[in-house]
Amino acid sequence: MTASLSSFKPLPLHKSFAASAIAACVAETLTLPLDTAKVRLQLQSKSTGPPLYKGLLGTVRTIAKQEGPGALWKGLEAGLHRQCLFGGLRIGLYEPVKRLYMGKTPDAVAPFHTKVAAGLTTGALGILIASPTDLVKVRMQSEAGGGPKRYPNARAAYGMIAREEGLLGLWKGVTPNVGRNAIINAAELASYDTIKTALISTGYFEDTIPCHLASGLGAGFFAVCFGSPVDVVKSRLMGDKTGQYSGLVDCFVKSFRTGGLATFYNGFLPNFARLGSWNCAMFLTVEQVKKLFY
Repeated sequence: MTASLSSFKPLPLHKSFAASAIAACVAETLTLPLDTAKVRLQLQSKSTGPPLYKGLLGTVRTIAKQEGPGALWKGLEAGLHRQCLFGGLRIGLYEPVKRLYMGKTPDAVAPFHTKVAAGLTTGALGILIASPTDLVKVRMQSEAGGGPKRYPNARAAYGMIAREEGLLGLWKGVTPNVGRNAIINAAELASYDTIKTALISTGYFEDTIPCHLASGLGAGFFAVCFGSPVDVVKSRLMGDKTGQYSGLVDCFVKSFRTGGLATFYNGFLPNFARLGSWNCAMFLTVEQVKKLFY
C-alpha cells in the first residue's frame, strides 16, 4: 500500500478532522515556548537599540527570568483555538483534497505537484477561517514585561480588538497569513508525504514511529526554508498596535530597509526548532490517533 499521511483506508471527514485537531493541539502545547521565543525574536528591531533577546535558549531564559516560566505559554488559549480550527482543516482536508485533484486515479501515487496543490488549498482555506485566533495569539505572545497585560485572556482579546479596530481588525495581516500558512502547509504536508513514501520504499523503514519522526523533522525543515520570510512579515503586521506598517508591501520594504535580507530570517533557528519539533509531535500523534479511529 502506498504510504501517505496515513497508510490506512481514508477516514470519514469528521474523524479525520478530529484526529488532526487533537494532534495539532498536542503539538501546540508541547512546543509553544519555542514559538513564543520565535515571535519575540521576529518582532525585535535592530533600530531600537541593543537587542534584548539573543538566540533561542537565551530568549527562553530571558522571558522566564523577567516574566516567569508561565509567560512562555502566553497565547496558549488562542493557540488551541487556532489548532482546533486551522489544524483540523488543513491536515484533515489534505487527503480528501488530494484525492479530488487526482480525479479518476485516487489510488495511484500522487505526483509531487498534486501534493503541493492540495497543501496550498487546505492551508489557505484553513487560515482564512482561523486568522483571528492567530492574531490574538501573536498579540498575547508579543506582550513583554511583568506588569499588567493589555489582553487578560484570549476571549477578552477577541472582543477588545473587534471594538477598538473594527470586526475586520480581527483579520489584520490576513494576506501574509494566508501566504505564510499556504506555503508552510504545502511544504509540510507534501514533504512529509514524499519523505515518508521514500523512506518506506528503501526497505529500511516501516510505517512506524521512527519513520514518522524522521519525516516530521524533514517536513519542518522545508517549511521553515520556504515560509520564514512571510512568517516574519506576518508576525510584524499582527503585532503592530501603533500603525507602523500600512500593509504587506510596506512591511516588507521597511523590514528590508532596517535589517536587509537577513531580517526575513530573523529567528530561523528557533523557527526550525519550533516547526521541526512541532511536526514531529503532530505527525506522530496524528498517525497514532488515526489508528484508534479505525
